[in-house]
Amino acid sequence: MKNYTDLPYVREFVRLCDIGDRQGFHERNGGNLSYHLSDAEIRASRPLLRGRRPGPWTDVDPKGDVAVPSLGGHWFLVTGSGKFFRNVSWDTEASVALCELDESGAHYRVLWGLRDGGRPTSEFSSHLMNHEVKFRASGGAMRVIYHAHPASLIAMTYVVPLTDRAFTRALWNTMTECPVIFPEGIGVVKWMVPGGREVAVATSKLMERYNNVVWAHHGLFCAADTFDNAMGQMETIEKAARIVMMILSSGRKPLTGITSEGFLAIGKMYGGKIPRRFL
Repeated sequence: MKNYTDLPYVREFVRLCDIGDRQGFHERNGGNLSYHLSDAEIRASRPLLRGRRPGPWTDVDPKGDVAVPSLGGHWFLVTGSGKFFRNVSWDTEASVALCELDESGAHYRVLWGLRDGGRPTSEFSSHLMNHEVKFRASGGAMRVIYHAHPASLIAMTYVVPLTDRAFTRALWNTMTECPVIFPEGIGVVKWMVPGGREVAVATSKLMERYNNVVWAHHGLFCAADTFDNAMGQMETIEKAARIVMMILSSGRKPLTGITSEGFLAIGKMYGGKIPRRFL
């Protein structure tokens, strides 16, 4: 293997960006993706980075308010600020960055990528705080954080109460697969200015309980163990939101729906723990 972009995790990263763009989830430079490398992937990457001089150490958060000490020394592949998902597949080195955190988890340096300059996504601090939560909660299994702007879900944030329970029940009721794919439910963050510490903290608190968190009037954050599962969660939730909006636009009150007993039966059949608070 001669090129860094030939590594399997890089190819999967690029593929998710391409699928998300084709789905219409990433207008202009909207959305972002990050991947937390395993030790084996770091070892596989090092020989392909020889001769490259790392960039300077830079604050994870421009205000210096964010640090993830438990991830000190870890590596992340992340989309760049102001970069377009549609460009990741044909000019990867200009569109993404391989970043290393220092031991404090408060600073990063670019090891590869952002060829023409720039920074990781403006929501890098949100990604890292969520990575810290999910890495701990999953025993290191969850390594993908994906943020996108699916239109139907954003529309739903204007007409459904901005609570975890209201969103979970509305989405679960659309398709039997929903409580199978996200049995823990879905979290909701009321509108906040993106890119800052406040929204990062609010999202990471919800990630203690959920794998998917809605940002009202903005989009969705997904945490997953694989790129396929991250995209699968995004697609499922957006399809469910589209069905919700179709039902609401009909102007008619639904005549049927899945009961609480039905949700419990789904959980029993597929091994998901359905939280009682949503029933």
